[in-house]
Amino acid sequence: MTHGRRSRVLVVGGAGYIGSHCCKRLSAAGFEPVVYDNLSTGHREFVKWGPFVEGDIRDGGLLGRVLREHAPVAVMHFAALALVGESVSEPSKYWNVNVGGVLSLLDAMRGAGVDKLVFSSTCAVYGEPETVPIDEQIPKNPVNPYGASKLAAERMIEDFGPAYGLRSVRLRYFNACGADPGLEIGEDREIETHLIPLVLDAALERRPSIGVFGSDYRTPDGTAIRDYIHVVDLADAHVKALEYLLEGGETIAVNLGTGQGASVSEIIAEAERTVGHPIVQEKRARRAGDPAVLVAAPALAGEVLRWRAQRSDLPTIMADAWAWHLCRFGSQERSKA
Repeated sequence: MTHGRRSRVLVVGGAGYIGSHCCKRLSAAGFEPVVYDNLSTGHREFVKWGPFVEGDIRDGGLLGRVLREHAPVAVMHFAALALVGESVSEPSKYWNVNVGGVLSLLDAMRGAGVDKLVFSSTCAVYGEPETVPIDEQIPKNPVNPYGASKLAAERMIEDFGPAYGLRSVRLRYFNACGADPGLEIGEDREIETHLIPLVLDAALERRPSIGVFGSDYRTPDGTAIRDYIHVVDLADAHVKALEYLLEGGETIAVNLGTGQGASVSEIIAEAERTVGHPIVQEKRARRAGDPAVLVAAPALAGEVLRWRAQRSDLPTIMADAWAWHLCRFGSQERSKA
């Protein structure tokens, strides 16, 4: 279906990594993204495709005014705290933002008559699954406050459906990675915990080595296996979820992954091929709560959203991530030399 340029979508958290890529994809699909972000982890310079409002998701009054002023056809939500370790040491923050913030958003949407939501969720809602690959029907047993807070938000969103007419798609990501091939946006966090940017930091000598947490898992090479999905594919899935709702689709939760896993050692080897030199590794003990294998069963996304990953092969992911890393950080390192 086609939409005029004035079909607006409120993107809460749209100045962050995944939110900004979704804004670019929304614009290409004929929507106007209106970014609402408090810039606690996002970047003002990543807002390139529509208006920007600086505000906190917990500010229900401001959210309501923005929703009434811009009259979006739907809302996309990305404004969450997402550091697993921090969620264990500071659970209050996570429940406040990831649950309280979502309640604030849902109430503001209800007051403004906006009844469609695409929600950024996570495979952390499943915890340590008994079966792999992971489909949407397996038990949800999160093992940390981050996963628990996202699951609580999902259940709240579900409750708003029959009570208030909200229709939603809850997208459970696996491992987001990569960067915009046009190098306009990419990964840039003050506190980095994700494997690929950490490996590329080590390649640029922005850190002395890459830590390998656990080399004795019951996997082919002993290191943990994860399902890596390119952020451009994630953005495409969000637009397809939006169009599904605009076409009358019912509330649903969907996994976003490739169905294929890559180990930590395979990621490092691919990074070495991409950058053209060895990367220093440091073997460390396993981290508590890290399962050996987390891989999505992505069939439902194909059936319901007509989506499948297109750019999520490891060479493409790594090439895009490295190009962005060089663009964003390479000159900084050269200037220090």
